[in-house]
Amino acid sequence: MTTEEINVKEVFNRMAGLCSRTEQCSPDIRKKVLALGLGNEVAAEIVGKLKEENFLDDERFIRSYVTDKFKFNKWGKVKIRHYLKMKGLPDDLIDAGLDTLDENLYRELLIKTLKEKAKTIKTKNKYEKMGQVIRFAQGRGFEPEMIHRYLNDVIG
Repeated sequence: MTTEEINVKEVFNRMAGLCSRTEQCSPDIRKKVLALGLGNEVAAEIVGKLKEENFLDDERFIRSYVTDKFKFNKWGKVKIRHYLKMKGLPDDLIDAGLDTLDENLYRELLIKTLKEKAKTIKTKNKYEKMGQVIRFAQGRGFEPEMIHRYLNDVIG
């Protein structure tokens, strides 16, 4: 075996170890392989082999990412979609992953977010308060139409 073959095997083993510890996506692994100085063909080969051996699965990564960002970070779909697109993942997989979110839980989180923010705002002017709540909820990644649908229930 040449030193390059050993190097490729070593990089594959490192990436497989990383994928077995935490869920990863193929664009991130590809970037990591390229950063180690290996070429595009080798990176594609390593990513392909990791997918073959089920270390790497973009659908599984997206489902996990969507669930974690929703549950722990309390993000909305807009923000989650944005971050997944920045990673270079395909739209159809992102849409499928976002569809796994329970609509009732999503609505409950939005309403809870709106209520909690509304409590912290000191201004007496209803429209200023609504503007601050809307901006906050949009910053969290909730859809403007959903925010407006439930805003009057929160700020009456």
